[in-house]
Amino acid sequence: MANYTDAVCRLCRREGQKLFLKGERCLSPKCAIERRNYPPGDHGKKTTFRRKISDFGMQLREKQKARRIYGVMERQFRRYFRDASRRKGMTGATLLSMLESRLDNVVYRLGFADSRSQARQLVRHGHFEVNGRKTNVPSYLVEVGDVVTVRASSRDKAYFKDRAQLMQSGKTPAWLAVNLPMMSGTVQAAPSREDIEIPLNEQLIVEYYSR
Repeated sequence: MANYTDAVCRLCRREGQKLFLKGERCLSPKCAIERRNYPPGDHGKKTTFRRKISDFGMQLREKQKARRIYGVMERQFRRYFRDASRRKGMTGATLLSMLESRLDNVVYRLGFADSRSQARQLVRHGHFEVNGRKTNVPSYLVEVGDVVTVRASSRDKAYFKDRAQLMQSGKTPAWLAVNLPMMSGTVQAAPSREDIEIPLNEQLIVEYYSR
């Protein structure tokens, strides 16, 4: 599967807002949006004052923004949308709920990583179990009742010891519960739209794929 390998700060600048792709750096003065708040490229500054964006352009940008936040490629994102459209309820909210249920996102939401890309790497390197079974697939969709745990062989690593200290003052979404002594987290409920504090207009994504 193809992966984006360019500087991720360019993605934030292209969308004109922080997508929090680099963890703590996004909260510091080093953030690209703080230093160069205009689109990347030779003509970035000029495009800041272009004419009003079209409806299609708005839909495209919202879809691209969601893809970049969750680190999903186009084909996979389209598949998520197709699956969401077949389920009961609002397609847009269901789509976001599915994206939130990805294992890499859950690891990030629990506080085991500073960013989704870091969480994705940790999962791929086999540091986590789901219900006692080693799972190294970032796109694995967790379900209510699943328990995500740092593997016993990884808990003594300096990285996870440091994370345990940071997680004591961290904030966890209501649909997840953290057990720090066990270095684990439990999925208490399916994430609802109210639980997803991401500035996205999912209806524009639905309109984009419904053209």
